[in-house]
Amino acid sequence: MGKERLRILLVGNGGREHALAWKLSQSPQVKIIYVVPGNGGTANNLPNVTNVDEVKPDNFLELVAFAKENEVNLVIPGPEAPLVAGIEGYFRAVGIRCFGPSVEAARLEGSKTYSKDFMANYRIPTAEYRNFDNYNAAVAYLDEVKHNVVIKADGLAAGKGVILPTTKQEAVDALKQIMLDKEFGQAGNEVVIEELLEGDELSFLSFSDGYTIRSLPPAQDHKRINEGDEGPNTGGMGCYAPTTIASEALIEEVRRTILQPTIDAMRRDEGFPFVGLLFTGIMVTETGPKCLEYNVRFGDPECQTLLPLISRKTDLSEILVACTERRLDGVELLIEPSFAATVVVASGGYPGSYPKGVDIKLDSVANEYTTLFHAGTSLVDGKLKTNGGRVIAATATAETLEAAVKKAYEGVDTIHFDKMHYRKDIAFRAFRQAAAVEEGLTYASAGVSIEAGNTLVKRIKSAVRSTKRPGADAEIGGFGGMFDLGAAGYSKDTTLIVATDGVGTKLKIAQVAGKHDTVGIDLVAMNVNDLVVQGAEALCFVDYFACSKLNVDIAADFVSGVAEGCRQAGCALVGGETAEMPEMYKGSEYDAAGTAVGAVDRNHILPNLNGMVQGDVLLGLASNGVHSNGFSLIRKIIERRGLSYDSAAPWDTKTSIGVSLLTPTRIYVKPLLPVVKKNLIKGMSHITGGGLLENIPRMLPKQLAAELDVATWTLPPVLAWLKKAGNVNSLEFGRVFNTGLGMVLVVAAEDSKKVSHELEMAGEKIYEIGKLVKNNGERCTLNNLESWD
Repeated sequence: MGKERLRILLVGNGGREHALAWKLSQSPQVKIIYVVPGNGGTANNLPNVTNVDEVKPDNFLELVAFAKENEVNLVIPGPEAPLVAGIEGYFRAVGIRCFGPSVEAARLEGSKTYSKDFMANYRIPTAEYRNFDNYNAAVAYLDEVKHNVVIKADGLAAGKGVILPTTKQEAVDALKQIMLDKEFGQAGNEVVIEELLEGDELSFLSFSDGYTIRSLPPAQDHKRINEGDEGPNTGGMGCYAPTTIASEALIEEVRRTILQPTIDAMRRDEGFPFVGLLFTGIMVTETGPKCLEYNVRFGDPECQTLLPLISRKTDLSEILVACTERRLDGVELLIEPSFAATVVVASGGYPGSYPKGVDIKLDSVANEYTTLFHAGTSLVDGKLKTNGGRVIAATATAETLEAAVKKAYEGVDTIHFDKMHYRKDIAFRAFRQAAAVEEGLTYASAGVSIEAGNTLVKRIKSAVRSTKRPGADAEIGGFGGMFDLGAAGYSKDTTLIVATDGVGTKLKIAQVAGKHDTVGIDLVAMNVNDLVVQGAEALCFVDYFACSKLNVDIAADFVSGVAEGCRQAGCALVGGETAEMPEMYKGSEYDAAGTAVGAVDRNHILPNLNGMVQGDVLLGLASNGVHSNGFSLIRKIIERRGLSYDSAAPWDTKTSIGVSLLTPTRIYVKPLLPVVKKNLIKGMSHITGGGLLENIPRMLPKQLAAELDVATWTLPPVLAWLKKAGNVNSLEFGRVFNTGLGMVLVVAAEDSKKVSHELEMAGEKIYEIGKLVKNNGERCTLNNLESWD
């Protein structure tokens, strides 16, 4: 932004606009703020802020003329109505920056039917729904559904077009009110009937330049007029932030599954980059966060609550300009480690009919951390009067939520006008969660369902039983699994080998994609492949599945994958543990680990370090793709390229990125064991985390090193794309990824062709990739790296 001084045109007259003017007036980059039409707060005691009442806020041509005449270089529309009506295009046409979405992108709020279809098309988690433009069809649908519903008018209804009926008759009455009586005018030509989601509602306000997002802390507002969330809906009676229920993991899940995919889809698929403030309503359900709705502007009262939390080291005007110039990734949004609370004071009768012109008296506020933001006020002959339903909001910040709420109510005590009304329980949900409820507690009340666990055991018993083999009956339900070595044909010279591992952040992609069976195969593969490289046959396997709340369907899918992996490896699934830990994980998050036990004759344990010599051949077995390592880097590459896991895979357009990346790790046990038992293999390396450079030396004696020619095998398309898209240096690439080889073997030169033939007959693709050489300091050398570029 340089040293450019900003001359800002701020459109609107609510508490949101007062808060924006208040925060922007603190910027040294802001020279003047014109507010059209403004209110009693923006008209009084704000430096460099002036109301403009000679220009109508809905006459865009007049606004453009005013802006040009007064050399305005940044326009900020506050409410949704001008954005939905296309105000951004008027200023774009004359070369004046406008912080707000185009008329096309503003449909995310302007049309509930468009936004719900958008969520469905791009797999944004949301409630079940149907759109209707026919009253009789809508009423008939109410007879079909078994769940409670929410009814929404399609268009803008000043925040009042959402109705939560408690009975079917109330739902029918709501449809009549919207579609036949036209209480909300043309906004009610269509309606959305959607499933009523249960849980805690959060508000995410995110700055966007069409590519990058920077989110403010999640907030929680209070829509109902009366305490305890009773009475009709309003525009909002109070708010607090940050919410106490939003962990860092939950915030990241919302960003990953809802916010970033929304911005990406608007730009890449819809063709209308979203520039401005995306206000996303989220419901935190038992199965994870779901999107309730989009708004395309600052929320009110969320704006009054969140702007005071922005650090003084962050210039709000710089954030807004960076969005309009598509360079938000170069600007930092710093947040104070504090809490904020807002209490809205309304006119008597609101949200129904209410009087205007009532005299208001304001006492001085006692401290610098409490601010009064005007909404429905006006100055008439120098006197402050009511001019709307929601009149003034008192916002306070403090180190604790309790202190912030207390100070906000102290701010309310300085406001006086006839029949004023406000809620006395702002942040009650947060305090209710924190309070120790003195009642008889159960495991279920703590978030753990024994019944769900029992149901899961019943669901997976047949899958587990299918892994039965000599030595194990593969029955679950006891205190531990057993394996009879004698029944499996092993002698007293047998050595047991144990491997344990997990899947890592590949699980995050499974959770986003909603596909959980293949990562169960990965879990088995990571363990049994580590056994076979030591010459061991995998005998049995146990798994560990940890989650916030047990979703039987997800867990059953996962265990079915584990069972499939055990069948591929020829080992028995003899037990496992499922742990519900509500405070460790959030939403649909889960983690998994596993342990495999194998056996080998002690005289045939690999690697055979004494048998390796210079000139031994290195054979590579092809991988299935990425397998299970490097996913933290993969996720970063996908994010940087602006892609979602639902997008068509650039390396294989017949499938999605998520499904392709979830291709399971190849299990090499059955093809390798017969060759191992013939003593044809001197050593093996499972290529996992650390890639070729770190894993191959693990099987070599100190005096030898590996020399590879990377041009002797072909990179799988997925890995070739990741290298190019991430601009990954070739050495780093060889240290992170398997590069197309899941296993590397050391064999005698005279046995190379025989081993290759036997493995090819077993279905493996084999490459001769190099040889063993004298160790001169480099334990693993990769030649011809340019072939990867």
